Amino acid sequence: MGDTGTYGARTTRLTTVRDAGAVRRRTTAGRRAKPRWYLPAVLGTDTAVAAASVALVLDRAQQPHGLRTAAVATAAWITVRALRHRYRTAELGESRGAMPVLHDWLILVASLAVLGVATGRTPQPYAALAALLPCLAAAVVCRRSLHRHLTAARRAAEAVDRVLVVGEPGVLEAAVQRLASRTDHPYAVVGTVVTADGAPAGDPAGAERLDPGLDGRAAGQRLVDAAHRHDAELVLLAPGARLTGDRLREACWVLHDAGLEVALAPGLVETSVKRLTAASVAGLTVLRVDPPVGHGPQAALKAAVDRCGAALGLLLLAPLLLLLAALIRLDSPGPALYRQVRVGRDQETFTMWKFRSMVTDADLRKDDLATRNECDGLMFKMRRDPRVTRVGRFLRRTSLDELPQLINVLRGDMSLVGPRPPLPEEVAAYDATALRRLRVKPGMTGLWQVSGRSDLSWDETVQLDLHYVDNWSFSSDLDVMSRTLRAVVDGRGAY
Repeated sequence: MGDTGTYGARTTRLTTVRDAGAVRRRTTAGRRAKPRWYLPAVLGTDTAVAAASVALVLDRAQQPHGLRTAAVATAAWITVRALRHRYRTAELGESRGAMPVLHDWLILVASLAVLGVATGRTPQPYAALAALLPCLAAAVVCRRSLHRHLTAARRAAEAVDRVLVVGEPGVLEAAVQRLASRTDHPYAVVGTVVTADGAPAGDPAGAERLDPGLDGRAAGQRLVDAAHRHDAELVLLAPGARLTGDRLREACWVLHDAGLEVALAPGLVETSVKRLTAASVAGLTVLRVDPPVGHGPQAALKAAVDRCGAALGLLLLAPLLLLLAALIRLDSPGPALYRQVRVGRDQETFTMWKFRSMVTDADLRKDDLATRNECDGLMFKMRRDPRVTRVGRFLRRTSLDELPQLINVLRGDMSLVGPRPPLPEEVAAYDATALRRLRVKPGMTGLWQVSGRSDLSWDETVQLDLHYVDNWSFSSDLDVMSRTLRAVVDGRGAY
């Protein structure tokens, strides 16, 4: 058998726990049970917050039938959430996104409005919304708290699926490496089976081999035996020329009859499931991949939010902007604002504005510091850059130096959310893959900023930007903006 310790730290931990006899068998559904308190926590939060907030707010607003309305609102909230499968074990803790909760809440508001009109007992609109808003906030906080807890548990090899990966050389190796590169998913690789006459390069020397000449049922039985030896509950198949068509279908029959879960890895990476549509064509199961969203109502809405948000931000933040400009001028000689040429959408250049956080000759001194670059890619980053001023360190730590970019957003050069705007010399060294990040407008914030900023490697930065470009939606922008405040307060990777 393969050395399961080679699949990554989480699998090593999983093996240690298993050897200590502490691994519990999974439920009949095949998935290791998540903590039992997840469901009571979510259900209790939804019930308590809905009942308390509606009753208290309507009582303070002197609305009639406060307790009765609270009971109806609570029942409606629980019903909406249940019908949208928020209490299913498979759903609990799996996502921290706020948009599904917002959809639930809007359905609740609409349902109660219709019910109020039908019964002739409609409370004051503002009081009703104020009473229901805590339901939304509490559900979002609870959802994110469970997600953080579940992610931490999976890093410790808890609440995971023990997976046997099956595939051809190259394909199998790529799948195992990708699963081992992250720990925020439920798959922990405990063994591999290669469908070829030799073990793939880089895979454990003891990996099992599946004879390509076996028929589907015989191959399936071999996989069942291998899964039992590795104590796996799920078999992840990466189909290839030696495992496809009727042979693959018969193997799935045998695996399912043995009580094992089966999953297929079609080879797509960093593609949102929202872009995938399963279909059957002439008996062949196909996945249709929708193109990235670039036009239509969502794009128009993004443009409107960018312009309106930038204008409103400049108006509301004008006193703060003036104060920061004065502090910069008092701290070091030179202008308060710094202009720099950056590359935007479709490789068009523009002048980007920032608050000056360095000495005025910083660009001239950059070459002298090239050997001290702490970024492994095309960007230049230093944790203790000697060119940064005292006020500049504060501005960078809080990301306040980025606020003048609202002017760029208002002008249409940038967006509120998008990839980091690169320098022309960086773009000159881009390969075809990195150039794809310029298919959209750069943003003031984005996945890079909320995922670690300068602490990320160049490859990680590019992958995050490509994921954003390929899978963008207006709801994803809202999610990034909601996470930006926490990233700014945390300050991790900001230097």
